[in-house]
Amino acid sequence: MCGIFGYINYLVEKDRKYIIGTLINGLSRLEYRGYDSAGIAVDGDKENEVFAYKEVGKVAKLKQLIDEAKPDLNATFVSHAGISHTRWATHGQPSRLNCHPHRSDPTFRFTVVHNGIITNYKELKALLESKGEVFETETDTECIAKLAKYIYDQNPAIDFTTLAKSVIAELEGAFGLLLKSVHYPHEVMAARKGSPLVIGVKTQRKMKVDFVDVEFSDSAPLPAEQASHNVALKNLRNGPQNTLAPPDKSLLHRSQSRAFLSDDGMPVPAEFFLSSDPSAIVEHTKMVLYLEDDDIAHIHEGQLNIHRAGKSGGASAIRSIQTLELELQEIMKGKFDHFMQKEIFEQPESVVNTMRGRLDAKNKKVTLGGLRQYLSTIRRCRRIIFIACGTSYHSCMAVRGIFEELTEIPIAVELASDFLDRQAPVFRDDTCVFVSQSGETADSLMALKYCLERGALTVGIVNVVGSSISLLTHCGVHINAGPEIGVASTKAYTSQFVALVMFALSLSEDRASKAKRREDIMDGLTRISEQFKQILEQDQAIKAMCSKFFHNQKSLLLLGRGNQFATALEGALKIKEISYLHCEAVMSGELKHGVLALVDENLPIIMILTRDEIFKKSLNAYQQVVARGGRPIVICNEADEEFKNEKCEKIEMPTTIDCLQGLLNVIPLQLIAYWLAIAENLNVDFPRKFPRTLPGRLNAHD
Repeated sequence: MCGIFGYINYLVEKDRKYIIGTLINGLSRLEYRGYDSAGIAVDGDKENEVFAYKEVGKVAKLKQLIDEAKPDLNATFVSHAGISHTRWATHGQPSRLNCHPHRSDPTFRFTVVHNGIITNYKELKALLESKGEVFETETDTECIAKLAKYIYDQNPAIDFTTLAKSVIAELEGAFGLLLKSVHYPHEVMAARKGSPLVIGVKTQRKMKVDFVDVEFSDSAPLPAEQASHNVALKNLRNGPQNTLAPPDKSLLHRSQSRAFLSDDGMPVPAEFFLSSDPSAIVEHTKMVLYLEDDDIAHIHEGQLNIHRAGKSGGASAIRSIQTLELELQEIMKGKFDHFMQKEIFEQPESVVNTMRGRLDAKNKKVTLGGLRQYLSTIRRCRRIIFIACGTSYHSCMAVRGIFEELTEIPIAVELASDFLDRQAPVFRDDTCVFVSQSGETADSLMALKYCLERGALTVGIVNVVGSSISLLTHCGVHINAGPEIGVASTKAYTSQFVALVMFALSLSEDRASKAKRREDIMDGLTRISEQFKQILEQDQAIKAMCSKFFHNQKSLLLLGRGNQFATALEGALKIKEISYLHCEAVMSGELKHGVLALVDENLPIIMILTRDEIFKKSLNAYQQVVARGGRPIVICNEADEEFKNEKCEKIEMPTTIDCLQGLLNVIPLQLIAYWLAIAENLNVDFPRKFPRTLPGRLNAHD
């Protein structure tokens, strides 16, 4: 997904070197999201001048371009607004011209950076071209800057907030954007609709309150022509305004934010950091405010005002300023070579964080605070529908069986894109569970809105606090896995798995017949972290195995059955997206229905054969593969007698309760994917053609 970062300083003197460095560093923190070009816009040396630098490729190339341009880095600014962006091409090829920031005209009267897709950009472009505007890029974003310029030209007296509302009222689609203008120096408008934005706040004095009031307007913004006409009428009635007369408050900001005023009512020196991801902000400040959909934030004169067009409609009247629970070292690689490797090895801790304060193993109790008020309603529902994409979909598949067993409620697991394509029936007595690492997965968000419109109860299982899914669902659980920087999701999968198992345990706590089974599962959860550590000790052995068996291979089969089919699906996805090796997950029971034709002594096969109730059935598939000359690598339990005398290569797993075995079995598959990619000298954290979250209607891998 594209990345946004902005920096505004007010009465805090900074030189251009610091400002550019802050913007470049912010973009570097967003590199994991996937992008093909980057750019920044800062104030120039003269009044109403903007310096914009844009480059195709990595942020390092952008920094090199700026160094070659040799701007005056010693120029100082008491107040300044800079914006920057990393772009994943959706409209137009990666090029300097199509790269953000985009401008309204050659003098950069309005400059914008934007995440998402404007679905009605063609109509806006045609309208603006008929008004004489000339477009220079292939992007949908350029129409935002040109629309702002057009509205301003119609009414030069318009204030920045009203102008931004007028622009946003015309936009359709999903977006997060920052807008700056030479007509409103040192100010930035930020807007969110379906694409995340967070604002970091840093003040030299303690803020008076820990929230910002939301300013609602009872009517939609006036068209530019009508607003201009009203100003003219006011001047005709009252004549030129006497400078000693009380100011016309309708032409001023309607309120001042209480959080950013000193005791004498004057604004205090402040810095603001705007980003599409809080990981880019944490090194500057931990005081953050998450914008909600349809929020329009105005940063000016050391203040932050939040506006919403139209009436409140039940929306909260404040936005809390929260403390960011994130440490800088969490988004650094530390001793590891890649973020993916680091996150694989963090799983013993991340699953503990998911369970902390929720699983009381001693008293055999699970407490999920975010669901407590809704558990009785969910227990009475007609069915539970899990809706997700990619890795999150696999975590839902992995727990489907235990949900059916413990709750005895019909369970459906849906891919969000297919669910939407079919316009699947949803009823008021359904519970729809949306699982997403980022909480911003585009198809899952559209499916969520679809279910809300039909009156279903919605539950969010997400990792990112303040994400769209966490805000829009009725209730939910944060998996607390910590930031996941690598594109290939690893620790989020295992934390989602654990969170969903705890969800099933909570729903079944009133069932006496399930008490023993629930206790066994809780005991198994308490041992998971240590068992992860035990498996990770095989890291180098798995690396050697990859070199021996998979070198120069073009295809790979992964076989699993029952609960382990979801494990096979997840492992195959990891291998495909990171190592670019074709890998197909096949349910072992379907092997004889065509897939056996592929099996010979040359095809690499991994079979998941850990013990469970259907182990004998899975063993039949193993015998069929061996009988046809196949040489499978077997993931089995430690010292399993069944494979003691077999000549096959084995990866031995600790034994746990059957419904949790998939948690352990996925770890070696993550390591195999990692080492296969390393062997091919591939960029593990930034696989080709693959953003972390895609905007608009494109599927997001999560």
